[in-house]
Amino acid sequence: MLDFLVLVHALRNMIIFILVCSSYVVHARTIGGIVDYSSAHGKEEKVAIKMAIEDCCAFVPLHRCVGLHFMNSGKDPLEAAASAKKLIQTKNVSAIIGLDRWEEAGFVAKIGNTSQVPIISLASDIPLSALKQWPFLLNMARSSRAQMKAVAAIVQSWQWRKVTIIYEDTISSVNDIFPYLIEALSEADVAIDYYLPLQPLSPSSIQEKLRVLQSRQSRVFIVHTSSNMAVNIFLEAKRMKMMKKESVWITTDGITSFIDSLNSSTILAMQGVLGVKGFSPFRSQVRYKEFSRRFKAKLRSKYPTKKNMDPGSYALNAYDAVYTAVLAIEGKPNPQSLANILNNNTAVQSGQELLARILDRKFMGLYGEVNFKGGALAPSSTFQIVNVIGRSYLQLGYWSEGSGFSVKIDKGSSYSKSMKILGQVNWPGRASTVPRGWWPVARTANRLKIGVPGNSTFKGFVNVTYEQPGGKATVKGLSIDVFIAVVGDLPYSLDYDFVPYYGSYDSLVKEVYLKTFDAVVGDTSIMASRCEYAEFSQPYSDSGLQVLVYTKGKTSATRAWLFKKPFTTWTWIFTAVINLYSGFVVWFIERQTNRDLRGSWFKQCGTIIWIAFTTLFTSLQGDQLHSNLPRMAAVIWLFVALVITSSYTASLTSLLTIQNLNPMVTNVETLRRTGAKVGCDGNSFVVKYLVDVLKFEPHNIEKIYSEDDYPKALKSGKIAAAFLEVPYIKVLLATNCDGFMTGETFKAAPLLSDISEAVLKASENGTIRNIENSLLSSYKCSEPDGDAEYSLGLDSFWGLFAITAAASTLALLLFLFPRALPKWPNLKGVVIETEPEQGMHSLLRASASSQHDPVDDERVLFNAELNRQ
Repeated sequence: MLDFLVLVHALRNMIIFILVCSSYVVHARTIGGIVDYSSAHGKEEKVAIKMAIEDCCAFVPLHRCVGLHFMNSGKDPLEAAASAKKLIQTKNVSAIIGLDRWEEAGFVAKIGNTSQVPIISLASDIPLSALKQWPFLLNMARSSRAQMKAVAAIVQSWQWRKVTIIYEDTISSVNDIFPYLIEALSEADVAIDYYLPLQPLSPSSIQEKLRVLQSRQSRVFIVHTSSNMAVNIFLEAKRMKMMKKESVWITTDGITSFIDSLNSSTILAMQGVLGVKGFSPFRSQVRYKEFSRRFKAKLRSKYPTKKNMDPGSYALNAYDAVYTAVLAIEGKPNPQSLANILNNNTAVQSGQELLARILDRKFMGLYGEVNFKGGALAPSSTFQIVNVIGRSYLQLGYWSEGSGFSVKIDKGSSYSKSMKILGQVNWPGRASTVPRGWWPVARTANRLKIGVPGNSTFKGFVNVTYEQPGGKATVKGLSIDVFIAVVGDLPYSLDYDFVPYYGSYDSLVKEVYLKTFDAVVGDTSIMASRCEYAEFSQPYSDSGLQVLVYTKGKTSATRAWLFKKPFTTWTWIFTAVINLYSGFVVWFIERQTNRDLRGSWFKQCGTIIWIAFTTLFTSLQGDQLHSNLPRMAAVIWLFVALVITSSYTASLTSLLTIQNLNPMVTNVETLRRTGAKVGCDGNSFVVKYLVDVLKFEPHNIEKIYSEDDYPKALKSGKIAAAFLEVPYIKVLLATNCDGFMTGETFKAAPLLSDISEAVLKASENGTIRNIENSLLSSYKCSEPDGDAEYSLGLDSFWGLFAITAAASTLALLLFLFPRALPKWPNLKGVVIETEPEQGMHSLLRASASSQHDPVDDERVLFNAELNRQ
């Protein structure tokens, strides 16, 4: 009986166990993983997915733990599709994670869409159109757009202008190259010299393909392949001596993240490589550090040959993908903690519901925020910049989209567009200097053909000579020296040959458009019409058109009359009139008391003139005058004479030292109005400019083809002025400094954009000049004529002339007024008689004698005059 009870009890326990197991089978949810067991990506993903399942199961009872089934893709999209179908049909998986290649994800997406099983792909290059076409396809990896911008930022930072792209010829790589990398390089003004696609299944062809690169000039290589392909590339490049100085190698995250997993020989072959590596903003958190420690330990135990294997972006994305799926399978729409979610027992009932929950997930994962928008996660914006050196790599710093390079990712960190902020880089070949990125000598590439003007008027800029007729040309000059210096400062080398061209400058520029020349070097002006055929660099000299004239020295005949130039004609006339008038007043008053001032009219006229003009050069002493009235007039008169003589001396000195040249004609209007001959370079645009813009008559334009002819033509008077570009003017003034002077300048602006081109056209057709003239004409300022600006006119002396005239007139009126009265007052008390025989003492003897008082003499003369009356 006891045995029966024991048997019944055992049977009951067995039934309970079977029911429990059946319940587990019915209600359990499983996740499928499809990875490539042979690739470094797949190995990391497999370890990360298992760790995520273990972490999820740690919070729930064993019977509710999410199951996991792995399948190998074998790098074959068809095999991946077969594995997905098997997982869905036989393992009843709720979601599939993995598929880090778009070729595989594309095949599996169709199956997942039909079966309504979410496919969470780790491929970074899934097109948005595919996500819309297959709603059950989700992209857990971030877009490569920002990563390609980081690569372009490195190239731009070191001013490399051409690159070669080496990529694996798969849909995944192509989707990253086109358009992300091409777009990023274009924005950085970097040209792609060559595309080198490599077949993933034929590594033996790598040597042949790399040999093609040896024959090209570009030495900046961007490698975007799988890590397995990269191993073959760098080992072969090392063997072919392509990893030496002056070369640059840049790898993307698909290679850089697995550098630590590579063997020592491969790392030695990659010395000096710059790499862009995915970066998790949560690396400093405890959760990430704990995961990284466990991840390294598990990877090392499973793959002992790998050392210091940090989790890459694929491993982090795989871990976050599992968390996303588990949260959606067992959780609520907006979870707060994993333990609470997994204990809620709200399992999904359909694939559509599971998809909705996955898309609704929003939490912080190990690699960043998980928040699906349109079936994809937001792209990463920060990447590590590493440099392969020694047995591993050195972390140089970071690159952040919109900010640039920085040493740290902290608040207050300084950013720069230049990678130089990250410090010294170890370049290939152990070079410390920045590589130029070009082969020093192109092996098969054509050398650049640089056209130079063979008939340049000014040989100082471009001078083409031949050692013998038909021999090799030697090109020298300022333009050539500038070009050589500029090329020497470029971050890459150029191979070129100078080819002389004998024709107009316009046709020379057109030859660039016709591909006859790769470029033109010379004294070529930037013109709007020429910009239709070529682009111009920044000008290396002053731009513009300037007038040059020659001024001859004064002839002896002209200098003979230079003494009259300090005063204008009217100033001379009024000076003479005022002097004569003042001398007349003094003579008229003084003659009453001074016998020497009397005599014949001829003598008295000479005396007046003598008194008037000697005052300008000698001082008339006050004691020579016997009356206060002439003294009053003489004081003002002497002051005016002092001012006039001083002004004359100063003006004449200025004329003798400064204005020793003939008047210059530098005004375009004057030249055009008078029909003067003007000269210009017959090979340049100036001929057309003078006719079309400045409106000179064609027959008044003298075409000159040698710089030595300009001084001769100007000195001989063959031309009145020369119109030359500013650099040519400097050359002529440096070699002919005596008598040559410049006039008006006509500006012409350089251009490299549409606005600049429009400004240049406005300058050439005279629009800007007309606007300037319209503005200046509103200011009514007339130009002085001839020497008038150097001669002193009446406006400088009319005040002095008026004062001295008024003083002399007043003295004369005061003298005549008493004599005009009918009766003269009794002055007997003041009359002093004297004998007439004694005569009159002259004005000069009276001034020298000390025996007679001038006042007494005046009284005697006055008394004698009264007696006669």
